[in-house]
Amino acid sequence: MPTPAFAAPEHPLTPLLRKLGSLTRLSARDKAAVLRLPVHPRVFTAGQDLVSEGDRPTQCWLIVEGWVQRYKILTGGRRQISAFHVAGDMADLPSLHLPVMDHSLGAVTNVAAVAIPHEALRKLLERHPHFNAPFWRDTLVDAAIFREWVANVGRRPAYQRLAHLFCELYLKQASVGLAHDHRCPMPMTQVDLADASGLTSVHINRTLRDLRRDRLIDLKSKLLVIHDWTRLVEAAEFDSTYLQLDRPLAA
Repeated sequence: MPTPAFAAPEHPLTPLLRKLGSLTRLSARDKAAVLRLPVHPRVFTAGQDLVSEGDRPTQCWLIVEGWVQRYKILTGGRRQISAFHVAGDMADLPSLHLPVMDHSLGAVTNVAAVAIPHEALRKLLERHPHFNAPFWRDTLVDAAIFREWVANVGRRPAYQRLAHLFCELYLKQASVGLAHDHRCPMPMTQVDLADASGLTSVHINRTLRDLRRDRLIDLKSKLLVIHDWTRLVEAAEFDSTYLQLDRPLAA
């Protein structure tokens, strides 16, 4: 199988700088310290795990390009997706302190990523302790997103559930410059959306049809187009507080 091609950023840690910059102000010295981190690049093909449940990782994966999903496999091969991650995310950052993975991280699309050794991250935090705050904040926001997903899967009806997911994924991408003008990548299959929302693929297909019928969104060619942000937010009863964004990005 040929190696997928990616548009290389100016530096492989550019997405991390963009993500940290969305959480705190970075000085030139801060940026230089991040760019000195050792990295080991790798490409994952869609469907391949970056790290699997039960692993004892010694590094964190920074997503440079592509989409990653956090998931667990249940009895009989059933899958529950509990998060989607995009460029700039280190979805396995908790492995700095939790030695055994209790879930897996899999590539939704082809993914370009770089491994950053745990030891190098620990030294960065020791030498530049003010970096603890943005990394800690990122972990807390991730936990807040997880709580919102529990509420979404557990209590919201299908129409509201899917609308809420689209609102979140648009704002998350917009916050790091990956979405604009109410358009954003949305490369998941209907099976992925079903496993993320606790619905069947048939139900997802029907709900997408209803959202299109109401002129709220369109989803084709792996691109989400939001036709009416205000009405989509109302339909989802979406409150972006849990994302802890400093400013509204899609008003």
